[in-house]
Amino acid sequence: MTDPNHDPAPSARPVPPPADPPAGTAADTPTDAVLSDLRAIDGAVYAAVAATPTPTLDTALRRLSRAADRSKISLTVAALLAPWPGRPRQAAVAGVGAVALASVTANLLGKRLVRRRRPDREQARVAVDRQVPMPESASFPSGHTASATAFATAVGVLLPPLAVPLGALAAAVGYSRVHTGVHYPGDVAAGALLGFTAAVASLAVVRTVPPRLPE
Repeated sequence: MTDPNHDPAPSARPVPPPADPPAGTAADTPTDAVLSDLRAIDGAVYAAVAATPTPTLDTALRRLSRAADRSKISLTVAALLAPWPGRPRQAAVAGVGAVALASVTANLLGKRLVRRRRPDREQARVAVDRQVPMPESASFPSGHTASATAFATAVGVLLPPLAVPLGALAAAVGYSRVHTGVHYPGDVAAGALLGFTAAVASLAVVRTVPPRLPE
């Protein structure tokens, strides 16, 4: 007869389920925690921009954002530089090459790998007067910013007098994408980094080709 007061052998005792690990341990690595914090900051800055009334800027930034579609501004500047031999033509070639590389990398690689959803403008209450059509592509990175930064960097290196105005224009294009509600600030920052990298690559290629002497 079994004694009910007698403890079973240690091997026969039931094993309790493991407790959930506390925050900050293996289930929540430091990398995950940092990424979570960055996403929170990203969303907070987006919400702050959306909540700030700027009726004077809304129309101008909306138009700038639309004008930057398909790199129309950059290609127009390149078309104005191309007829001039020497540095201006070289800058136009380097700029267009940088735009092409940045656009392909952002749209065919970055967006397909990350697949970040676009911001919810309705939830953030982005003013209707500042909105542009919401793209169907993924949010990360900002292709507009990548292309504008790539062009400004490539042309600015070869033509220093244009570095400041083109750099300011690229920054304005990047901000306009947040202001109109189609990108998070983090998307824009990543696009700027990508654009700078594309410009460096394009400049490296263009500089290996000796310029043609005028006839």
